[in-house]
Amino acid sequence: MGPRVDQLQASALDSIESAGIEVFEAGDVELQHGGTLVDARLAFRVHGRLNETRDNVILYPTRFGGTADDNEFLIGERHALDPTRYCIVIPNLLGNGISSSPSNSQPPSDGARFPLVTIYDNVRLQHRLLTEELGVNRIALAVGWSMGAQQAYHWAVLYPELVERLAAICGSARTSPHNHVFLEGVKAALTADPAWEGGEYERQPEVGLRAMGRVWAGWGFSQAWYRNQLHRAMGSDSLEDFLAEYESMFLARDANNMLAMIATWQASDISANDGFHGDFERALAAIDAPAVVMPGATDLYFHADDSEYEVRHMRRAELRPIPSIWGHYAGGGRDPEATAFIDDCLRELLAG
Repeated sequence: MGPRVDQLQASALDSIESAGIEVFEAGDVELQHGGTLVDARLAFRVHGRLNETRDNVILYPTRFGGTADDNEFLIGERHALDPTRYCIVIPNLLGNGISSSPSNSQPPSDGARFPLVTIYDNVRLQHRLLTEELGVNRIALAVGWSMGAQQAYHWAVLYPELVERLAAICGSARTSPHNHVFLEGVKAALTADPAWEGGEYERQPEVGLRAMGRVWAGWGFSQAWYRNQLHRAMGSDSLEDFLAEYESMFLARDANNMLAMIATWQASDISANDGFHGDFERALAAIDAPAVVMPGATDLYFHADDSEYEVRHMRRAELRPIPSIWGHYAGGGRDPEATAFIDDCLRELLAG
């Protein structure tokens, strides 16, 4: 047992705020579609402590554009993801600006030269973190929202001997054609800015990032959400104020990071590997873990119909749509009722 595991077993984290970011230095990583990620770094955060049998781990990877901070809303003693019972490991998605990304990598992996990194690549690196660095024996639950759900699905397919349970929140086992086209639209909005300069920009392409934010705002929330003027619940008195606030979230991002994560998202497919050779239904049937799949009932791009199809081809899965008009953000902690629904589902799954 390595020193990192000893540290986890020696002292539980006192609170969510006390948990810092750590980095797994993975060296040069050969990627699924060719190329090498030089000096790969996987940033992660841990809540709670590993038990003596090293089997109380909850794996909770981050979403598109998110960091470990954005996962905190489901963690706490009053939640199913209770750090006094579980060791909750949050790996940061490659490309998010914390783990290896276009914005923080050295040549030849910097900026627009950052290679295509798939969900498969992310999960293989996370597997090294858990087994080599943390000494984990079993994963009690793999759970995630959005691109986090894509990672959780891959874990259940690639490492069935480790994953005891699966929860996918507003995410999919394979990026649908419609979802792919939606992402093409936001990419086009960003790269139409002349300041993007093919990714070789000297300053962030602010016009493109603002346009990207405005396009995404129309997809992130449902028609009913806008009809009920729920932008006011987010502190915006008018739609224009809301759109300006939404723009600001994208202005805080690096353009090449956003494009790298979109490429990862578009390539997501649990069957796109040497084990299944594109046979999606066979890959779904190979998921042995009991699973709860929670699409947002009004999600516009991770559509509930796609989740229904996936569950139909899984052996031990249950479909539980989140009854919310918050669209994709039903899974992101914005809607208290939706968050309570998710928490109850996770608590029931962990008790099973």
